[in-house]
Amino acid sequence: MTKFTDFAFCPELQKAIDEAGFREPSPIQTQSIPLVLEGRDLVGQAQTGTGKTAAFGLPMLELLSRQGNLNQYKNNVAAVVLVPTRELAIQVSEELSRFSQFLGLKTATVYGGQPYSAQIRAMHNSPIVVATPGRFIDHLSSGKFDLKPRFVVLDEADEMLNMGFLEDIRKIFSYFPDERQNLLFSATLPPSIKKLIGDILHQPEYVTLSRKNITAEHIEQSFYVVDEHERDDALIRLYDALLPTKSIIFCRTKKEVDRLAYFLTSQGHEARGLHGDMEQKNREAVILSFRQDKLEVLVATDVAARGLDVNDVSHVFNYHLPFDTESYVHRIGRTGRAGKSGMAISIVTPHEYRGLQRINEKLGGSLLPKTVPHSHEIRNKKISSFIEALYIQEIDERAYEILEVLKEEMELSTVAFKLISMLKDQVEVRGKAQIGKSEKELERLMSRPRYDRHGQNGKGGPNRYKQKGGQYRGKNSSYGSHSKHRSRG
Repeated sequence: MTKFTDFAFCPELQKAIDEAGFREPSPIQTQSIPLVLEGRDLVGQAQTGTGKTAAFGLPMLELLSRQGNLNQYKNNVAAVVLVPTRELAIQVSEELSRFSQFLGLKTATVYGGQPYSAQIRAMHNSPIVVATPGRFIDHLSSGKFDLKPRFVVLDEADEMLNMGFLEDIRKIFSYFPDERQNLLFSATLPPSIKKLIGDILHQPEYVTLSRKNITAEHIEQSFYVVDEHERDDALIRLYDALLPTKSIIFCRTKKEVDRLAYFLTSQGHEARGLHGDMEQKNREAVILSFRQDKLEVLVATDVAARGLDVNDVSHVFNYHLPFDTESYVHRIGRTGRAGKSGMAISIVTPHEYRGLQRINEKLGGSLLPKTVPHSHEIRNKKISSFIEALYIQEIDERAYEILEVLKEEMELSTVAFKLISMLKDQVEVRGKAQIGKSEKELERLMSRPRYDRHGQNGKGGPNRYKQKGGQYRGKNSSYGSHSKHRSRG
C-alpha cells in the first residue's frame, strides 16, 4: 500500500484525507486499515506519534459510511474511543472531526472538569464519543444512556492501566453488548494488557511495529557524557549548536522541571514547565501555547507528558535518562512524526552510562556517542551565520541619512567596528570552552566491560579488567571503587 487512495475510501472521506495533506500511510496505518475494514478485532502495538488515530479512525468512518443512511447515527453513539488523558481526548476528537467533516458525523469529547449537562447533550447528538474512562463511566452509571456502539477503541491502553483505569475499563465494557468491533492500541503489551485482550477482544489480529524500526527511521539519536555539574552548561551549548525550533526536555522530578524552566528562561529561551502539581487550566494553557508555537521549549516529567501529542517537535532532550527502554521510546516518539526528521539527545553522566548501554542494546545500538561542541566551534558558526545574514540584509533608506551624520564625526571603518561591537552578543558563547568528556575519555568509558551483580562481564566471563598494580576492578569500578582480589594468573 503506497497511497491513501489505494484503500478506496468513500469520496467524502477521501476529500477530508486530501485536505489534511495525507498522501502515504504510515506502517501502522498500512497494516491496520485493511484488517479493520474486514471487521476484525485488532491489537496494534505501536508508539505515540505513529499515526494510530488515522489507523482506526479512517476505516471506522468508512464502515459507518457504508451503511448508506448516516442519519441513523445522529442520535445514537456508534463508536466509543477511550483514552488516558483529557489532552489526548481533545486531540483525538479534533482529528476524527477533521476526517468526518464531509460525512456530517459529529464527535463528542468527554473528560473530567467540564459540565456534565453539556457533555450529555453532546453525547445525545454525536455518533462518535472520545472519552477518558473516569468521566465516561460516570455518564454510564447515571442511567441516562443505553449505548450499543458498533466500535470500541482503547487508545494508549498501557497508559490507561498505568493510571489505574483497569477496573473502570472492565466496568465500561460490561455496559456494552457483545456484538461490537474492538480495537486496542498500546505501546507495550504487559501481562495485564494481554489478559484484558483475552477478556474483551474476539480472536484479534495483531499488528506490531518494532521499537527499532520506529525509532531509527526518522529520529537521529545521540548521547553526550558529562559530569553532573555540567548538565546545564551542556544543555545550553547544545541549544546553541543545534538551534532547535521546538523542543521538549524531560526531567525526572517536578522540582527539577521548575528549576530548569526558570534557568532556560533566564538564558533567553521561551520555556515553560509541565508537571502534575499544576492546576489544569494552567496545564492546558501551557500545552496550547506550545502547540501554537508560542512556546519554544517545554520542560516536562514523564507523567505530565502522557498523551501529549504535538506536531513539529524538532528535538527531544533527556536531561535525565529514563529508567527503562519503554519510557525512552515514549519520550523520543514526540519527534520525527509524520515522516519528518527529528533528533533525540540524551545527557548522561559516567554513573548513568551502564543504564544507557542497556537501553541502547535493546534498540539495536541506535544511540550514537558524541562530544559537546567546543566554544570555538559554536563561535565560528555564529560568526558565519552573522555574515550570511549581513549579506542578505536589505538597506533601508534611513540608513543613508544616519551614515551621512556619522561620517561627519568618524571614519567609515570606525563606524563599522563600533556597529559590529554593538552586536557582539550575537556571537558570544556561554559556558566554559570544553564541556563534558572528550573523545578519548568517551572511548575509555565505552571500552570498559560491563558487569552483572555477580562481578561477571557482559559476556558472562570472569572479570579480568586490571588496575595498575595487578588489582582487578570490582563490579562498581566505573564509579571509583576497586576490589581487593589478587590476580589468579
